Amino acid sequence: MKDVKVLGPGCKRCVATAEMVQHEADKLGIAVAVEKVTDYAAIARYGIAATPGIVIDGKVVHAGGLPKPEDVAAWLAA
Repeated sequence: MKDVKVLGPGCKRCVATAEMVQHEADKLGIAVAVEKVTDYAAIARYGIAATPGIVIDGKVVHAGGLPKPEDVAAWLAA
């Protein structure tokens, strides 16, 4: 199971990003645990300046703006 954190204050883009991660994981048949991290101090520890951010298994893979679904799929499959 992959551990995925969506970093952001809970804005529409952050919610959409979390939904996109779950949707792409479901399409690929990959089990994921998606956690929304809204605490600014916790987000800052990842070095994220722009949200939403995505962390997969402890590695920051995206920061700022909505990611492309194909990118999310590639990050999950890696």
